[in-house]
Amino acid sequence: QMPLVESGGGLMQAGGSLRLSCVASGRTVGRVATAWFRQAPGKEREFVAAITWSSGSTYYGDSVKGRFTISRDNTKNTVYLQMNSLKPEDTAVYYCASEPRVVITSPEYDYWGQGTQVTVSS
Repeated sequence: QMPLVESGGGLMQAGGSLRLSCVASGRTVGRVATAWFRQAPGKEREFVAAITWSSGSTYYGDSVKGRFTISRDNTKNTVYLQMNSLKPEDTAVYYCASEPRVVITSPEYDYWGQGTQVTVSS
């Protein structure tokens, strides 16, 4: 098992910034990748960003490229999502996920956090 706990969500005005954190516990040795997904009401879960634990390679969804940055701190078993230049369309519940089953950008992961709400006002 690998419990994941997200934090850092909240209410922000458009153009502002937020940083989300995802802390992993339990079986963390040999992890492959950790990702962020988001889901707005009435929409499918959308890939936001991912990072691999071995090489630190990063991947981003088209809608957040150039605005969001994913990073990791191996010593703290934590993955961060720095979100800049926020837009109202970024409003969603953001989920942290670890260990992809198929491909990194697909929402098929073994472990999920409970989600944290991000609301961006115009």
